Amino acid sequence: MKRYEIKKRKYVGVLISAFIGVLAIVGVYWNYKMVPSNENQVKIGATYMTMNNDFYKVLNNEVEKIVEENNDILYTRAPALDVDKQTQQVESFIEKGVNIIIINPVDANSQKLIKALKKAKKAGIKIVVVDSQLSDDSSVDTTIVSDNYQAGVLCAQNLMQTQSSAKILLLEHQNAVSAVDRINGFLDTIKGHDAYQVVDRKDCLGQTELSMPQVESVINSAESFDTVMALNDQVAIGALAAIENMGLTDTVKIYGVDGSPDMKTLLATTSSIQATVAQSPITIGEKAIQAGYQLDKGKKGFCCKVLNLLSNKVE
Repeated sequence: MKRYEIKKRKYVGVLISAFIGVLAIVGVYWNYKMVPSNENQVKIGATYMTMNNDFYKVLNNEVEKIVEENNDILYTRAPALDVDKQTQQVESFIEKGVNIIIINPVDANSQKLIKALKKAKKAGIKIVVVDSQLSDDSSVDTTIVSDNYQAGVLCAQNLMQTQSSAKILLLEHQNAVSAVDRINGFLDTIKGHDAYQVVDRKDCLGQTELSMPQVESVINSAESFDTVMALNDQVAIGALAAIENMGLTDTVKIYGVDGSPDMKTLLATTSSIQATVAQSPITIGEKAIQAGYQLDKGKKGFCCKVLNLLSNKVE
């Protein structure tokens, strides 16, 4: 009796497995018949200098949303601030036969990267640059950026409205045109006003984990400063961590650029965070993919600039 029950159970199990297999085959066939692949799908390759910055995650999410709505294909890559890796990613996009490349360049001056983009251009691929620029933009069809120079201007104007003088530490990213523009906007605005002096400047590559030790090193060098102008919010947050570690939160004011969620929270809760100039990664992402589609259809692209000063003093 027991043997019979065991055999019966095995037989039932085989039947169930076979039934599931048949359902799977029918499902694949039905999907093939009812949802045929789109032979005209547009393929987009997107590469951003880093994805450990929420700005680029939000930007890419907007691109991804619109690509999915159009039933097209998106390849997203992050070179982690390695220009050689980003160059390889562009080469890979060419091999995949993408129609559009959306790129946030790691190094605006890299001849390897510029050469790869020119190769992509010759292959008929449309090039959309976001959030920064290239020193040689001959291969670029459209650049979608905020007015980065104006971002620096707004930070400097707020500084001069709220402080009668300042000893300023600049935190930079010299290989990113957008970051250089922000710092230049800031410096040009305070130029000629002797009460506002730059006492030191450090390159942080736009990264929190690099800005924190850089600021600590300046503090340990006994260089006196009471204001930090950071190229972005990530660097500003690293600077905040450094001054908190050193017990200087009551004496230093910090400026950033991006308007990130973390920075907005700190504006309301931390006296050291003075202001940030907010970009709109959603708008930049939306405009970037829209420009890419227009270019792919033989139309001209367009540019977008969005900025807003957020301050714990001035809304």
